[in-house]
Amino acid sequence: MAQPVKPACDAASMSSDTVSAMQRLQALRAHLHAVGLQACLIPTADPHLSEYLPDHWAARAWLSGFDGSAGSLLVTARFAGLWTDSRYWVQAQQQLQGTGIVLMRAGAPDVPDTLAWVQRHLQAGDRLAMDGRVLDHAAAVRWRAGLRACSIELVLDQDPVAAVWSGRPALPTAPVYEHRPPHACRTRAANLAAVREAMGVAGARWHLISTLDDIAWLLNLRGADVEYNPVFLAHALIGPDDTRLYVAPGKIAPELASRLAVDGVVLRDYGALGQDLAALPSGQSLLIDPARVTEGTLVAAQGLRLIEAMNPSQLFKAIKNSAEAAHIRDTMVQDGVALCEFLAWFEAALAAGQTVTELDVDARITEARSRRPGFVSPSFATIAGFNANGAMPHYRATRQAHARIQGQGLLLIDSGGQYLGGTTDITRVVPVGEPTTAQRSDYTRVLQAHIALARSVFPVGTPAAVLDAVARMPLWRHGLDYGHGTGHGVGYFLNVHEGPQSISVRAHARAHQDMQAGMLTSNEPGLYRDGQWGIRIENLVLAVAAEQNESGPFLAFETVTLCPIDTRCILRDRLAPEERGWLDAYHQQVRSRLLPHLDGAARAWLLARTERL
Repeated sequence: MAQPVKPACDAASMSSDTVSAMQRLQALRAHLHAVGLQACLIPTADPHLSEYLPDHWAARAWLSGFDGSAGSLLVTARFAGLWTDSRYWVQAQQQLQGTGIVLMRAGAPDVPDTLAWVQRHLQAGDRLAMDGRVLDHAAAVRWRAGLRACSIELVLDQDPVAAVWSGRPALPTAPVYEHRPPHACRTRAANLAAVREAMGVAGARWHLISTLDDIAWLLNLRGADVEYNPVFLAHALIGPDDTRLYVAPGKIAPELASRLAVDGVVLRDYGALGQDLAALPSGQSLLIDPARVTEGTLVAAQGLRLIEAMNPSQLFKAIKNSAEAAHIRDTMVQDGVALCEFLAWFEAALAAGQTVTELDVDARITEARSRRPGFVSPSFATIAGFNANGAMPHYRATRQAHARIQGQGLLLIDSGGQYLGGTTDITRVVPVGEPTTAQRSDYTRVLQAHIALARSVFPVGTPAAVLDAVARMPLWRHGLDYGHGTGHGVGYFLNVHEGPQSISVRAHARAHQDMQAGMLTSNEPGLYRDGQWGIRIENLVLAVAAEQNESGPFLAFETVTLCPIDTRCILRDRLAPEERGWLDAYHQQVRSRLLPHLDGAARAWLLARTERL
């Protein structure tokens, strides 16, 4: 089993990160005391409620040292707790060691959520601060009600972390550019018209959008302000006559501004949104998504009549049209070619006795993708976890802590790319040496779960969450399960995670989560053995029309990801004939689509890895 390469850390030799976290907590507590606050909650969020944050807004990571993409830090005079879900428990336990911050395993049956903890431990008359600029409106409503019942004051107009964060990074300044045909398959005018029509149905005169992927989709614009996601910091206010785009000066070139003006898009300073909202006539209707607009942003809209509903653009961009689907299929060919070239190199390097680390895997995959036409960037930080590291679903190798790939075991690789014609996300598990019977057993169960979902046929309008049980059943039968969702929506040259659909029993009930034709979603069941290995098999699937009969119209999944699933880890006698048939057919599709684009070692590798069972 590989051991992470990391510096020694004991009571006499604390890492600088640990010391920094302790010092920052001490400074924060001193500030809270000085301004009469008894507690402070720091979520993982920015004014746009993004999943991945610009460094300027990474307050929770800066303060705690935990750099996972999800979690909230609660600090009082005597307690500091980091709430994060099961994907990050192992990582958080390691990164929080010695900081004095307690890991609160969110979702575990004996762990209260942050609100329940505060209700139980704070006293009547205490004051709890959150930066309202990064707290969504729906959460603010819930917190106000919950704290009012305990006579605890919620303070939303302070940012305690800012008072102690010296050298805080500035906001990003990358330029905005246009996503243009042939890859942009909808016009800006058509997108705006569709949203305005939905506004009319909702009875709204104005519509405020703060989520960056919605704005990028709406206006056929892209940027580089947020790592891995081709978006830019902005707000948009859609009115009956124009659309105001709030963006920092200088980010949009004059030529692009002129093209935007043709479609009625007016540029405004990024900081001018508040005054414009306050200037709207009192009583006019404003459509907002309460989960996607922050309470701090809405302070200026107090005189308006709020209509709360999901952003119409959420559903519009989730349903890919036929032209987008065609580009996605072409993009999967390019991505598959890159992965074949990487995997052929990887296996040859190990066979030749070369030193290969988890960091090398990340670098080589990105290098292979960068050679493909239309590639822009990775779509998220590559997860390359060997043996025990693979048991952490969102593990990320660093220079300070990573494993060399050698001996015997399983390497989990979860990676993706941003291309002009689509966004990719794929996970494969590669054997190193001879896999054990236990590893083969786990791998086969996960493959059966993957195939079960891939082969699903279901009525139009089926809630996405219902399909989660289809994938889990092959594991549940044997008392096995995994802590993350089975599938998330994927953007079109946009965020690798998008809604509204989510194949997860833990998905919050919201409108428009029914699976519809054109939705692109991941299929990624897994199984994780702490301290041993992790297995996840992920493809992207496109919902397509299947049949229509007396029971109504049905949908099925078209698997669009193109890369062999390693058969060396399978216990073949466990697969049912229909499961073998699916895998053979999938490998035939992979071979026929990718073979014309490969030569040499990568071609030979593909032929070997797509042989029939």
